[in-house]
Amino acid sequence: YTGSPGAGVYPVGMPPGLAVPPMQNQPPGNGGVIWMPAPPPPPLYCPPGLEYLTQIDQILIHQQIELLEIITGFETNNKYEIKNTLGQRVYFAAEDTDFCTRNCCGPSRPFNIHILDNLGHEVINLQRPLRCSSCCFPCCLQELEVQAPPGTPVGYVVQNWHPCLPKFTIQDEKRTDILKIIGPCVVCSCCEDINFEVKSIDETLPVGRISKQWTGFVKEAFTDADNFGITFPIDLDVKMKAVMIGACFLIDFMFFEHGADSKQRAGVW
Repeated sequence: YTGSPGAGVYPVGMPPGLAVPPMQNQPPGNGGVIWMPAPPPPPLYCPPGLEYLTQIDQILIHQQIELLEIITGFETNNKYEIKNTLGQRVYFAAEDTDFCTRNCCGPSRPFNIHILDNLGHEVINLQRPLRCSSCCFPCCLQELEVQAPPGTPVGYVVQNWHPCLPKFTIQDEKRTDILKIIGPCVVCSCCEDINFEVKSIDETLPVGRISKQWTGFVKEAFTDADNFGITFPIDLDVKMKAVMIGACFLIDFMFFEHGADSKQRAGVW
């Protein structure tokens, strides 16, 4: 067995991103969904509910396909499954916005996303205010607040002005810059993943990655249900892991959520 303090214990030969083998007996009423087993008691620095993140260095985010949205064309509240690399659900995320906001503001809409654990407790809350979504307006760029638990800010994702690159800064609860996120000049491709690199504050050292995964021609063309992968160091502060999850949702809405014209943005413009 190998491991590090606060990061869980791993059987030899088990690939990174895994905590423990799947549970054989799941709580009733989950509809066949396999949840990640409850982790050991968290360290003192860990907000309640984020102890799951101490054991993993990679998560997958799958947006659920909404049939009503496909049939009617009206935007519905987004829902996401957040899983580990074993396919076990770690969290479930649900957008909470009203009909007019979703269909009038489109992908630029303000949102409140609730992230729940396997007991239905809200452990993370993401709040995005209404802001401009173009670098033509450098004084009013995108921002996201991450709360864990709800009501307690643990970090922020702030868009940085750049003439051609999607760039963001990850900040802690005191608004101190911690990490940078840098995307490609053209946030559009075919048959391949699109990577947003997470780097140190001076942009010299790679820290992790947020990847929008290619899901196939049919799904890409007719739905806005996207898949993402996030990698980070296993010993990264769990608060910053939570903020990286928030950054993934902000990136999804900014660049990959189809508007009313069924087109997605190809860059910062």
